[in-house]
Amino acid sequence: MNKVIIEGGNSLRGKVDISGFKNAALPIIVGTILSNDKCKIKNLPMIGDVYNLVKIMDLLGAKVSLNESGYMDIDTSTISNCVFIDEITTKMRASYYLLGAGLGRFGKVEVLYPGGCNIGVRPIDQHIKGFEALGANVEVEHGVIRCKADKLIGSKIYLDVVSVGATINIMMAATKAEGTTIIENAAKEPHIVDVANFINAMRGDVRGAGTDIIKINGVDKLHGCNYSVIPDQIEAGTYMIGAVATKGDVIINNVIPIHLEPISAKLREMGAEVVEYGDSIRVNGNFNLKSVNVKTLPYPGFPTDLQQPMTALLSNVKGTSIVTETVFEGRYKYVDELKRMGVDIDLDGRIAIVEGVEKLMGTKVKATDLRGGAALIIAGLIADGVTEIEEAYHIERGYENFISKLLNLGAKIKEG
Repeated sequence: MNKVIIEGGNSLRGKVDISGFKNAALPIIVGTILSNDKCKIKNLPMIGDVYNLVKIMDLLGAKVSLNESGYMDIDTSTISNCVFIDEITTKMRASYYLLGAGLGRFGKVEVLYPGGCNIGVRPIDQHIKGFEALGANVEVEHGVIRCKADKLIGSKIYLDVVSVGATINIMMAATKAEGTTIIENAAKEPHIVDVANFINAMRGDVRGAGTDIIKINGVDKLHGCNYSVIPDQIEAGTYMIGAVATKGDVIINNVIPIHLEPISAKLREMGAEVVEYGDSIRVNGNFNLKSVNVKTLPYPGFPTDLQQPMTALLSNVKGTSIVTETVFEGRYKYVDELKRMGVDIDLDGRIAIVEGVEKLMGTKVKATDLRGGAALIIAGLIADGVTEIEEAYHIERGYENFISKLLNLGAKIKEG
């Protein structure tokens, strides 16, 4: 998907089904390495990052079958090592989960430094700190990360900063360590809980996921399992924002409403109607909206992955909104693209001061990254005229069937 063309001015109305959570699916796919067995994974999103990860697992030697309904059969007993020096790992951030899974299974792993969206400094020092605390020797040289341990020993590890990736990576490695590992100041995101539940389904012993202290009792052997990935809260949040931005009315199915509470609360504060049901949520944005302030924080705060779409919404709401990005300092690259559409945003470091304008104008813009591309989609839906988004391939890395789902909701959108 190189280009997306949107004719703005249409409200989103109807129902949409949410896919499996990208941020849970990717570590779960890699985590099957720990099982040395056959696993069945359901509710995987059919997105670019999943396809790339399937290629990686296949090249490592796993037997992988993935169908278009999001169902995967994978046998990792055929993987003999986790030495993988291939450029494909630089296309995605989640390739670094090979470190924790490979270290846990083989005691040795070599991979290229991970890639992913360019949204600021994304160090892996907390990952390395955790691996070293478990007894591994870690070297980073010429873009290659090498981890080796004769034996992994459980340890108490305090993360200096809350890191989702480090929490998951340490959790996976510690699953096969001797004794007990305690991660303090652990990330609490829903996909941390999902990965822990997956490990436990393989007969691991992870306790406390979803709190800031996680306890992992090492086991000698893990086993294959059947597992279904949780719904994608970021995809759901994007459609919620889209419904409000276009003054639409959308029922979003296959969600866990409590995971959406940070975005639900903020949309209600703006004046939108958000009604929660058992596994669905209805968002009605056909009201007079007011400006709000948004500050991204680790879960259960407002998610950084929804900052960009939310800012696009606020750009068309009367009044002054202040957006503070505390997680990734490089997450404002898309602002220059929004300004081409007539948006009034001033940046001061990690703070964006958004003056709502009455009208956005369609024009040619470029997706700078995955969530920045989603922000431009939101802007294009509410702009007058036609918006052309180039380099739209970023978007399909994280949203399954984004174009067709928006079409079903009444958007006038197509691939260029």
